[in-house]
Order: sequence, then structure tokens, then C-alpha cells
Amino acid sequence: MPEVIAGLEIPETAAVAEATRHIQETTTPLIYHHSRRVFLFGLIHARRLGVKPDPELLYLAAMFHDSGLLTPFSDVEQRFEIDGADHARRFLLDRGFPTTAAETVWTAIALHTTPGIPDRMGPEIATTYLGVLTDVLGLGLDGLEHDELGEILAVHPRGDFRNEFLRVQFDGLKNRPETTNGTVNSDILEHFIPGLPRVTTVERILGSPWPH
Repeated sequence: MPEVIAGLEIPETAAVAEATRHIQETTTPLIYHHSRRVFLFGLIHARRLGVKPDPELLYLAAMFHDSGLLTPFSDVEQRFEIDGADHARRFLLDRGFPTTAAETVWTAIALHTTPGIPDRMGPEIATTYLGVLTDVLGLGLDGLEHDELGEILAVHPRGDFRNEFLRVQFDGLKNRPETTNGTVNSDILEHFIPGLPRVTTVERILGSPWPH
């Protein structure tokens, strides 16, 4: 029988089971529980919006969305979101998913920290992003049913999520600070490293090689 949490069903597929094991084995309990909550909150947003994301693709996007924080999957220095997106796309393609499905998951992960864009895109992309916002920033928290939220947190507890998540983010970014320029992630580095020098967009424009 499928696993059901607060009336929300976890997809019962081989890829879901394998991804679950993989994230449990290669990340931390904090990231595992966060990722599962993102999926569940994403389903709640889908219900509220009246959209129907593919639950398997939404689950895979949620599970892999922060995997790039802990294990770089690329041979080049790039944003952690892209590391996770690349890993997820390879996971799907290696298991026979259509290219369109793999690209949907890639996009959902790549854009999950980019305000103002993913929530205007397809249902898997939008609900991954909204699920992240609920778990990290509390978006829509006051609209969740008390019993529903309680059951989700009983299965996937938050603990001291705020501080521990900021630390995990910092640990995943501190060795590639340049990749955070122009993103929300630069705020996290600056929180832990006061006075961190950052090249602003204005400086980059004014310092471009174009003649005046």
C-alpha cells in the first residue's frame, strides 16, 4: 500500500523508492526531512491552486532540490542548484524517463531559489518552488489545517530547522562564493561572513571592457 501522510499520497514507483534511499544515504536527516516536507507542501499548494502536477516528478524534484549543497556533482564550479538539477536529470534519464520529464525536474530544481519566475511556470516547477517557500519562509503557513500540519511534522520533524538549515546552506556555499553573486544565496554567505566582498552588478557594468 502507498504511504499516506496527512491524506497526501507518496507516489509508489521504483524511481521514488530509489530516490528516497539515495537521499537518505547521501545527505543528512535535515535535508531528507526538508525535502519530503517540500513535496507534501507542494501537493497542498497544487490543491489550493487547482493544478495537477505529476506526483512522481514533483517528488523527484523535491527530493533532489538541495542535493547539490552536500555533494558537488559537476567537474566545474557552479551554483548548487545546478549541481542538484544536473544530478536529478541524469538520475531520470538513466532510468528511462522521457527527456521532457527530466528537463521539467531539472528546471524545477534549477529555479527553486529564483523569486518571481518558477511560480509562473508548469505545475511541477511552480509547486516545487512554493513547497520550498512554505518550508523555509512559512509561505501560506497560516492557511494550513492544524491537524494536517501536525501530522506532516510528526513524520518529518523540523527541530531547529532555521539555524541548522542556514548552516547547511553556508557549508555548501562557502567554497564557491562567486556562484552566489546576484542570487538570494549571497545573503547567507554575508550573514556568516560579515563584510564579505561582493562584486555588484553596477560594478560589473561600469567595469566592462566596452569603451565609454
